[in-house]
Amino acid sequence: MMEFRASALVVDDDPINRMLLSKSLEQQGHRVMTAENGLEALAALQAQPFDVVLLDVLMPEPDGYEVLARLKQDPGLRHVPVIMVSALEDIQCVVRCIEMGAEDYLPKPFDPVLLRARVNGCLTRKRLHDLELEYMEQVGHVVHAAAAVEDGVFQPDSLDRVAERGDALGQLARVFQRMAREVELREQALKRQVQQLRIEIDGARAARQVAAITETDYFQDLQRKVDELRSGSEAD
Repeated sequence: MMEFRASALVVDDDPINRMLLSKSLEQQGHRVMTAENGLEALAALQAQPFDVVLLDVLMPEPDGYEVLARLKQDPGLRHVPVIMVSALEDIQCVVRCIEMGAEDYLPKPFDPVLLRARVNGCLTRKRLHDLELEYMEQVGHVVHAAAAVEDGVFQPDSLDRVAERGDALGQLARVFQRMAREVELREQALKRQVQQLRIEIDGARAARQVAAITETDYFQDLQRKVDELRSGSEAD
């Protein structure tokens, strides 16, 4: 089983249990924060993200059941895996916790090997869940990009993160970027051609206007008079 270095919250009103759990988790390489009651735990969870919570069942202000219920009711916290920790041997306690949304259950006194297995199992499932959420989010970026291409407002840089992927979604994002840049280059070339054509048209129009003026009888008569005056001036 793969192990992930994680941020863990240990919630237990017994300082010895907090110390033992924290030390064991730290030895596994995880970052650990502790709370001695339910209120502290809820405040910590609102203040910063955690990858896993080890939550004591029987403790004050409020107990583990209530903390678990509040977590599962919060859209921003419901996906954080919770391992319930208790000395209770009652199977009904385990069933109740799992039915409420706990990821797993760890009996006291805890076995370090079992703790490692339970934590790593939770982290693996959370990692897969996070990857799935990231994938769906990036699929959304590609869908928006398709609409932007159709509307002519697509920005290739908007898919940079998706394009870094090594899977089919990343390949699709790179295709979008390449197509958009090719279209942009063609549009720039077309604009230059149109600009050059406008210059040529303006020049031709100006030439026709000059020709229309110089070819009139009035202009020709003026030109003869200018030539006569110039010839007389040179004779003097």
